[in-house]
Amino acid sequence: MLDQNALDTLFIKARSHNGWLDTNISDDKIHQIYELMKYGPTAANNSPARITFVKSDSAKQKLKAHLDEGNIEKSMEAPVVAIISYDIEFYEKLGFLFPHTDAKSWYAGNDAKIKQAGEMNATLQGAYFMLAARSVGLDCGPMGGFNSQTLDEDFFPDGKTKSIFLCAIGQGDHSKIFPRSPRLSFDEACAII
Repeated sequence: MLDQNALDTLFIKARSHNGWLDTNISDDKIHQIYELMKYGPTAANNSPARITFVKSDSAKQKLKAHLDEGNIEKSMEAPVVAIISYDIEFYEKLGFLFPHTDAKSWYAGNDAKIKQAGEMNATLQGAYFMLAARSVGLDCGPMGGFNSQTLDEDFFPDGKTKSIFLCAIGQGDHSKIFPRSPRLSFDEACAII
């Protein structure tokens, strides 16, 4: 089992951040996040997530146009905002990612199945992304609150990438977080049958 410090870092003391310290995130650190998150499991190893790291001032201004009012300041102050998306043609890589069988045939031509598998598995990968970011010493601020249609048109004009959620990363400003909200008890959320 992981030690208490690791559990605190990943779960118990980790918080969703709304404010950020003025620090830089190196491209090496961004690569470290991906190199960890890519090992998280997905159905048939389909790995549909595509991550766009919005880091430059010009890219942030482009992003700003698609954010709900409540997400503008915290996104513009964050060192990096990741757009967690999925590739609607993820199945084209299954010959490499899942060579055991013809998994491509499970999805090709089935838009509903592509959307369901792409969104579900890329969302899982987004959770792995947050755990990986916390593992390398960063804080996270996941958020909805943006116009996915206009964002996709602007950032992914070929129409092959669909955004799911955003996640700001950096060194969180602990003076700007809310008190921790309650969680459901085991008995309220779980059953052993």
